[in-house]
Amino acid sequence: SESEILSDQSSQSHQTDLASIFSVCGPVMYICFCLPLVKLICQSFINVLMRKHLFSCLTYLLYLFQLLEEKIMTFVKNELKMFKRILSPELREGFESQKQEVQESSAREGALKITLHILRKINQKELADTLEKYELAVICQRELKSNLKKKFQCVFEGIAKQGNPTLLNKIYTELYITEGGTGEVNNEHELRQIETTTRKQARPETAIKCNDIFKPLTGQDKPIRTVMTKGVAGIGKTVSVQKFILDWAEGKANHDVQFVFSFPFRELNLMKEDKHTFIELLNHFSMETKQSRISNYNKYKVLFIFDGLDECRLPLDFQKNKICWDVTKSTSVDVLLTNLIKGNLLPSALLWITTRPAAANKIPSECVDQVTEVRGFNDPQKEEYFRKRFSDEDLASRIISHIKTSRSLHIMCHIPVFCWISATVLEHMLKHKREEMPKTLTEMYTHLVVFHTKQKNEKYLGKEETGPHWNKESILSLGKLAFQQLVKGNLIFYEEDLKEAGIDVNEASVYSGLCTQLFKEECGLYQDTVYCFVHLSIQEFLAAVYVFLSFINNNENLMDELQTNNKSAITVYKSAVDKALQSETGNLDLFLRFLLGLSLESNQKHLRGLLTKTRSSSQSHEGTVKRRSGRITLQRGASICSTV
Repeated sequence: SESEILSDQSSQSHQTDLASIFSVCGPVMYICFCLPLVKLICQSFINVLMRKHLFSCLTYLLYLFQLLEEKIMTFVKNELKMFKRILSPELREGFESQKQEVQESSAREGALKITLHILRKINQKELADTLEKYELAVICQRELKSNLKKKFQCVFEGIAKQGNPTLLNKIYTELYITEGGTGEVNNEHELRQIETTTRKQARPETAIKCNDIFKPLTGQDKPIRTVMTKGVAGIGKTVSVQKFILDWAEGKANHDVQFVFSFPFRELNLMKEDKHTFIELLNHFSMETKQSRISNYNKYKVLFIFDGLDECRLPLDFQKNKICWDVTKSTSVDVLLTNLIKGNLLPSALLWITTRPAAANKIPSECVDQVTEVRGFNDPQKEEYFRKRFSDEDLASRIISHIKTSRSLHIMCHIPVFCWISATVLEHMLKHKREEMPKTLTEMYTHLVVFHTKQKNEKYLGKEETGPHWNKESILSLGKLAFQQLVKGNLIFYEEDLKEAGIDVNEASVYSGLCTQLFKEECGLYQDTVYCFVHLSIQEFLAAVYVFLSFINNNENLMDELQTNNKSAITVYKSAVDKALQSETGNLDLFLRFLLGLSLESNQKHLRGLLTKTRSSSQSHEGTVKRRSGRITLQRGASICSTV
């Protein structure tokens, strides 16, 4: 009886592997097993079957198939209708994104197996192959979206991954993005660009939502293939990329795009010496595509995202690189990228490139259809960030009020990463009722490092710190690493880099744990351990601390490659200014600001425990910067010495 069958659901004895039994019965029973109701009834039937004679089970078997017939036939009919539509000549290339539950998709795979089996039995191999490729692409997209959601649903604002993650959708504040003019180089100092942005926002401009960057602006009819998004360090380019990908993976936006692949330049750098086909390169970054065996991406709408052009260490020689039209031809990663950007490879694909302004000219302007600029937070968005960050409304209001009292802090809070730093430092200081609050860029970063060093001591040594007790050796080692790699233009470091800085690779995790929120380990493309600071600005600050301490404590001028006998303070700053101005990308500008800021006695008091003595040249360094920087731009030089 039905009641006897259903009562046997609770029996845990004589359980067996339904999947293995049904595999013997063939694909029809495989579909049955995939349907939730069928699975429940079949498990009951098997339990009875294991205990009763075969003759008595025939009644149950008959009842079972009567119960299943309607459900199975309805399901299979619907699937066959869809397969017919897929194989119709009128169907456009590619496929539409489909929402499916895991159990439903499993059942669909069963129906697909039956259909493919029958098509091949009746000598319709070509139709079967077409249907199979289509379904493999659907499965690939589903798995890709699932993995991207897991990867990008959380953000780690300066917190190592073993910390408590924050949901991106919960804290995300929409950034101010506008049309960004051309992709030409901008020699103006990045922080001066932030001030310029403040003035620009007073004029009416068309804001562009992150998810709409591939939509033509009003009055434009030309289709957009390649978008370049510019923005200074920390302005939110990478988080915008993460939000775009997450919204696509969750089915909230850009439904017409069938695949999205992210290629961070810092990971592409690891493949600089390798040769691959484009398909192999894609499979390195996406295991889902490797399993799907897709070889022709021209039939799909695909988006490739290249984040961090300013971090690129590939030549990107658009003039001399050989032309490549074939995605199955093996060549260097540099050649693959230049041909993809020029449209020789996958001309129908969409490209999104993000970069700091100084590196924008690495891509020829004729290869870019639209340039956008991330302006960071406008004034209302700044407040929105802090109020989302803190559930304590009073604390959020006090932090906002303090930031408004300092012009330099208020300007810098256009940069989301600086909002995070300010929130971390000011929350700690307000909760501990500290009287002196940081009002300059250098002060804020100094307090950040002090705070996390104390946090480490409290966590690992089990004692509460009341003074700025630095771990001098660790700070100097990290500072040396930061400086050496900054000069080389490296943002990712390897074991040999740590050894060069005097860090024992066997204790690398100790250094990572020492400054959990300043320095982190990551797994690179080939699962090698690589290292990087949470943000470039933190690397620049620690590099400045190292250069400053080397001069004050040891009378060394690390900025003087010739190592002259002149060890005066003014010589150190002149050397630093010269080196910063020699860089076309401006990668030492913020470092120079920090170095000059540390020369002020008001900032040196926060470095107790690291300094053996104090020395100030505050009266002369501003004039030095302005005089020597005249060779580039007046704006860039003036901004370097402002708000230090």
